[in-house]
Amino acid sequence: MTMDPGFLWGAATAAYQVEGAVSEDGRAPSIWDTFSHTPGKIERGETGDVACDHYHRLEEDVDLLADLGVNAYRFSISWPRVIPDGTGAPNIKGLGFYTELVDRLVDKGIAPVPTLYHWDLPQALEAQGGWRNRETAVAFARYAALCAESLGDKVMQWATLNEPWCSAFVGHWHGRHAPGRRNIEEAFVVAHHLLVAHGWAVESMRAVRPHGRYGIVLNSLPYRPAPGVDFKAVGAAIETLDEIGTGMFYGGVMSGEYPKSLLGLSPELAAAIQPNDMTSIAFPLDWLGVNYYSDTLLVPSDEQGFVYPFVTGVSASLPENPTEMGWALTPHGLTDFLVMLHDRFPSLPPLYVTENGAAYDDPATSDGRICDDRRIDYLSTHIDAVAAASAAGVDLGGYFVWSLLDNFEWSYGYRMRFGLIHVDFETLKRTKRESFFWYRDRIAASG
Repeated sequence: MTMDPGFLWGAATAAYQVEGAVSEDGRAPSIWDTFSHTPGKIERGETGDVACDHYHRLEEDVDLLADLGVNAYRFSISWPRVIPDGTGAPNIKGLGFYTELVDRLVDKGIAPVPTLYHWDLPQALEAQGGWRNRETAVAFARYAALCAESLGDKVMQWATLNEPWCSAFVGHWHGRHAPGRRNIEEAFVVAHHLLVAHGWAVESMRAVRPHGRYGIVLNSLPYRPAPGVDFKAVGAAIETLDEIGTGMFYGGVMSGEYPKSLLGLSPELAAAIQPNDMTSIAFPLDWLGVNYYSDTLLVPSDEQGFVYPFVTGVSASLPENPTEMGWALTPHGLTDFLVMLHDRFPSLPPLYVTENGAAYDDPATSDGRICDDRRIDYLSTHIDAVAAASAAGVDLGGYFVWSLLDNFEWSYGYRMRFGLIHVDFETLKRTKRESFFWYRDRIAASG
């Protein structure tokens, strides 16, 4: 896979998953601090209080990125570290941390690609209704403008939100993510407010840094019949799931429209849309991020396998040889999804695969090496899938491995390990896995 010199080869992390230092230098609690400290929410009662201690090991981790040979690093900015209560005066020490991170990256020739929101809403805003409250979108646009003004002299490429589908549905309907609510109509309203916040943020950032490149990072949510299953048996469910995952989020951002059938399913969503909202959501973008891990394979079922009240008769099939997350290995699905977006949305900006990786916990060998061949195979086949999409005409600007480091994997705690670098969570020692060296060589070979 040989790409032009502007192609971004990167690795990705998120603030709450790696930073730690949750009560230092003026940072206030986020919804994930509250959620992770609620008994029964996280495996083994683990929290992100320390995580990878990236906050105190900034220099070491940037050196690791430089050794990896990437030319871009996708990270997220912690809203409660920068504006502790979500609104009001900025926290100078919090901003200073990200200023130092950006400066160190630039000095190493690594492009900083920050995401403004990777799920860690200030708890103070949650107390006022969180994303259920439209005023949170107003606060987010102000926060976005502050970040662009403070860091935009050295940051060119920005993402507003990471996976708003997860924030809305996993956080407000499934209850498995912060803030842990379970109300389907509320989830649709939250999804709309998140997308409005995205549009307002892009507009506010362009006003202060007109030459920046602004985008959003969305889930890929491809569903397909499991091997041996006739499409007719699961096709209706796939159509509805596609309207929720692709139609609402990609369709909203790219065309300023939600599927009409979806508005019929959710009266509260229809009522939440105010004049000019859809125009704001579709504010022109410079790039679009796609996070891809796996297709979901569906089988007919008498049980309600998907926790939407209007999706019944199917469940997810346990694939053969899954990752430790239980996900299927479907690299062809990445090619298919990228090509589908290219064909479906004529005004599509350049696409970036902003997360792609696999959870495997391979033990160290007697000589201290960590031979994670399954991860190498996963990354190799998925990078090939990106190349296939490029060959099919998709405009692709970059690829980011998830993740640089083992980290706090949300409701799974520290059990699921995605890192190119192993982290001993007792000592915080970093050890490069064999996939680290493989990815470094793959980048070098790409030209």
